[in-house]
Amino acid sequence: MKCRIEFAERWILLAVQRGNNTALCRAGAYIRKAARNQVSTSEHASAPGAPPNTRRGLLKNSLLFGVEKKRQSVVIGPAASMIGTAMTAHEFGGKYRKRRYPKRPPMAPTLERTASKLPSLWEKSVR
Repeated sequence: MKCRIEFAERWILLAVQRGNNTALCRAGAYIRKAARNQVSTSEHASAPGAPPNTRRGLLKNSLLFGVEKKRQSVVIGPAASMIGTAMTAHEFGGKYRKRRYPKRPPMAPTLERTASKLPSLWEKSVR
């Protein structure tokens, strides 16, 4: 009895890449939404250690994500073109325009909080 098995490696790899890109897009949107929900609108500064407040909503609108298909990765965070480098001082603490800012990270705690739900976004991603 003879048996012949053909393995279409290229097609499988393409399906895995497509599924991974879709899952990365879902993960980016999910983390961005969670980060936007942490930022509240207020005239007053937030307490040190809490996510920063936004006066006009610019910070909420500047939180974006983008999927890099070639690298199979996603980048999530405030867009420098919209808000500049001010969020670096908030995320890590430090100086910005000669003022000292306490650490008010919106992104790192959001990633830690949502990390347990991320694997479920990859379920059934390869078809």
